[in-house]
Amino acid sequence: MEAFSYVEKEVEQSANTVTQEQIDNIIEQSSFEVFHRVHEKQCLVVAKLPNGFTVVGESACVDPANYDEQIGYDLAVKHIKNRLWELEGYALQNKLYQLN
Repeated sequence: MEAFSYVEKEVEQSANTVTQEQIDNIIEQSSFEVFHRVHEKQCLVVAKLPNGFTVVGESACVDPANYDEQIGYDLAVKHIKNRLWELEGYALQNKLYQLN
């Protein structure tokens, strides 16, 4: 079995990985609709991605008195970003599969 140097392995992996930069670029190019206080305690954020696909993020608190719009929004967007990692990972895996 041939050993790869650390640098070679790093280059090999970077060609087949989703990057934070990719996720950030998608987020920057997306438009968002925000729905606060759904049922008095939930935040829904719908992101329309550059390709037209939509992703929904959500957050909620137990007590409506504790609802904070900024925290709700931030958590919902974090869920959208996590979903993008999954979607972009799937797209990359599918592309690699199709090439082989």
